[in-house]
Order: sequence, then structure tokens, then C-alpha cells
Amino acid sequence: MSIGGTTAAGIAASVRDLVGTGRIGPGDALPPIRALATELGVNRNTVATAYRQLVAAGVAETHGRGGTVITRLPAVARDGASARRELIDLAGGNPDPALLPDVGAYIAGYAPALYGAPAELPGLVALARERFELACPFEVIVTHGAVDAIERLLDAHLTRGDAVAVEDPCFLAHISTLRLNGFAALPVAVDAQGMTPDGLERALEAGARAVICTPRAHNPTGASVTAARAAELRAVLSRHPHVLVVEDDHFWALSTASYERVTPPRCPRWALVRSTAKFLGPDLRVALVAADAVTAERLHARLGPATTWVSHLLQHAVAGMLADPAIEALRLRARAAYAERAALLGGADGLNAWIETAVTPEALAARGWRVRPAAAFAVGEPRRAIRVTTSTLTPEQAEAFASDLGKETACSPA
Repeated sequence: MSIGGTTAAGIAASVRDLVGTGRIGPGDALPPIRALATELGVNRNTVATAYRQLVAAGVAETHGRGGTVITRLPAVARDGASARRELIDLAGGNPDPALLPDVGAYIAGYAPALYGAPAELPGLVALARERFELACPFEVIVTHGAVDAIERLLDAHLTRGDAVAVEDPCFLAHISTLRLNGFAALPVAVDAQGMTPDGLERALEAGARAVICTPRAHNPTGASVTAARAAELRAVLSRHPHVLVVEDDHFWALSTASYERVTPPRCPRWALVRSTAKFLGPDLRVALVAADAVTAERLHARLGPATTWVSHLLQHAVAGMLADPAIEALRLRARAAYAERAALLGGADGLNAWIETAVTPEALAARGWRVRPAAAFAVGEPRRAIRVTTSTLTPEQAEAFASDLGKETACSPA
């Protein structure tokens, strides 16, 4: 490689040019600082500063004694992958297609939107306001799903390298979002009542500038924040008013638990995100976001009528479904069905059951079951557990799975 420059900015720009032309690729090591400084005739601190700039920009990463290397695209796990045909898929994390509405029936009456039209349909905003039922002032923004909302919220408030407090174990998409955007994840333990106050306090003291909390049906554990726990979390967050608080209430329409707000009343920057994917369908890339005025303005700037607003066709369909009593009846039926199926394996809430066990997914795959390992959701030290999707589970499957799990447990080391 031929790196040039006599200033830190010049050296960093030279490396970026080499990456852009393909002369340096992901995983390639940059020269040692002292060697490059001698070659360029500059102070070693100049090269060190250039390397720090490249790391901050996400172009390179430090590997300790392994030096500084060009960044590879991080490997991320995702829900929804299909199992091998011979396995029964209890890992996908998908809702039951039989409990999703016929979207096509709600397209009628759509009027094409043109550039300059309002980003949000007023009718959908009005319906969202009714369902949020918040006591504080808020604005409503429509995004391309909950993951899109959270990624845009973090990008609007943070810079690369900032730390974010997240539940551990953590939702797969949150892990992916943080890795791909260069944010550091600070793990907060989860128990039966959700995110733990002590864990949150430690993460905030360690420098977290944002927190993502799942108030109910936490994925993967199914835990929901109780009223008492919410009060404890609000007390912790009140001592850190500079922190952006994001509540990912993804299962709001189907949860059997009540919503307990963890955001403090005087929190300056906050957002409550509610997706329609779980009860209207994953392909309806629509989420409803309630936020303070400043956060809403920043988010709206990234989703305005002249940029990347959410399709009015999708908004029209979602608004029609939210206003239809038939969809409300389907929602209640789906909520009861998911709760009943999760209970078959001791699940708390949501589409999955979290089972603490030393049995490995490989052992269960040998018996015909595909499940998710706890390691896929780990931010800190992985727990000995598996996540089992229960959304389409039948009583017969539950009985057979429990039997196989019991057999493997008897064979597993303590």
C-alpha cells in the first residue's frame, strides 16, 4: 500500500482513498504507527491521531497487539431465517400467518401521494394519538417499522462511538443496529420484571448516552416491566436527564401485560415506539412513534415529505385496519392465542419462550427441533438458555418438544 500525507487529516484521507479504490480491503492491517511515521517523515503522534480519526469514522478498528485494521462489516444475527426442511422451526420469531389480516382488503380508497404532501396521514396520526394515551405532550411520527425508528432516533441524538444501555439478553435487531452504526452496547441485566435498576444505573454511570428499554414482552425472555419496577427505572433515569430514553413497545397490541411507562415525567428527550408488524404483518413496514417536540423534529427531518416518508399506501392500509372493528376482534383473538401457546412451554409474554437450560440447540436439532441459542442475544456473558418461538406451537408439538428437552437435560452435564 502507498499511504501519503504529512498531517493527520492528510494521512487519514489517503487511507480512505485506498479503501475507496479497493487497494486496501476489509481485514487488511495498516502499517505500525512508528514504521509509517518514519516512512512519511512525520511525528508518530501524527500517525496515531490519523488512526484514531479512522477508527472514529468506522473505517478502521484497533485489535490491540494486532494493530489497526480496516473494518469488516460486522456479522449480525436476524430473526426469520428458515429452518432446514427436516427440522420443526421454533426459532424464527415470526407471528402466525393465520392470525394476520388480509391487507389487500384495505387498499381501496387510496389516493396517490405526490412530492410535498404531508409525511403522515392525518387520519393515522389521530388514531395513533388515541392509542398512545400519554398524559404528557407529544408529537406523532410514522416510520418504516420499529427498527428503523430506533436507528434514526439514535443517529439523530448520538455520534459514532457513543454508548447505549440495552437489555442483556438483547433483541437481535438492537444488537445489529448498534454494531452497524458504531455504537457501543452496555449490557443491563433482565429479570422477571424486565430491565434491572442496578444494571441500568451502572450502565449510565459508565457513560451511556441513550437507553433502549422494552416495557413488555421483552424479546427474547418475554419479561414485562411491572409498575413497581417502572417506578424504580424512572428514579434512576431522573438522575441522568441528558440520556435519550427509547421505549420499544413492539408487542403493544398483543401483550397481556399493561404498559408501565419507564420514561420520567420531566425527561427532555424520549420516544415511545410501537410497531404494527406483530399484529398486522411484518411486511407492513409501519411503526408509530410518540416523542417530545425536539426529538420528533429531528426524526421528522429524516422522514419528511421531500425525503423518505413512509408510503401513504401503507399508512392508508394501516389506518383502515386500526379503525375496523373486525381487526380489533382479530387482534383480541391473536392475543389470546399467543398467550395460550407461550404458556405451553412456560413462556411469559410475546411470541417466544425463554428456557434456562444447559441443553444446546445442536442437541435439539439432532432430535428435529430448531431453536435459538442464548449466545445470539448476548451483549455480555451468554446465559445457558434457549429461545423457543411459540407463535404457531400446537399442544402436541409442545408435549413432544418438552419430552425431548427432558431427555437431553438428563444427558447434559450439570
